Amino acid sequence: MSPRKSKTDPQILEMPAQKMAVVQGKGAPDKVFPEVMPALYGSAYTLKFDLKKKGLPTFKVSGLRGRYPDAHLVPMDKWTIIMGLPVPEDTTSLPQKVPGIEVKLETWAYGTVAQILHLGPYDQEGPTVERLQQFISESGYQTSGPHEEEYLTQPDAKVIKTLIRYVVKKKA
Repeated sequence: MSPRKSKTDPQILEMPAQKMAVVQGKGAPDKVFPEVMPALYGSAYTLKFDLKKKGLPTFKVSGLRGRYPDAHLVPMDKWTIIMGLPVPEDTTSLPQKVPGIEVKLETWAYGTVAQILHLGPYDQEGPTVERLQQFISESGYQTSGPHEEEYLTQPDAKVIKTLIRYVVKKKA
């Protein structure tokens, strides 16, 4: 038997595309999140309860994901922050709950991804990201998409669990 890999070891896997309810903001996460999260969650939960009222199959509101396309290029207070929640594939429109903050419907493409589980505070992700980047390179891949995080726990959890992910492609 081969030794079992640790949950915190980086891995390369295939991920299907995912329909998402998405909001966007600009600035540091601690400023942007309080602004955009009520709109995002309000939209997703209203969609869920509208489906339930109609007697249609519903879904679990979970799997919050964040994309930070320019985090490595600009100071934190200038970051572009794109937050998304998975919604059913047959969703065609989203209820808007917060005036002035549009929740859009997008399909996030994945395919081949590299990801790693980070345990601990968000501001201590640096070494975990470096480990993943090194693994991607050593595995013959390069990143071909933005830095993405999937939040597996609440920010106030005893141990914060975050999947750090990049879409990757084979090096030319």
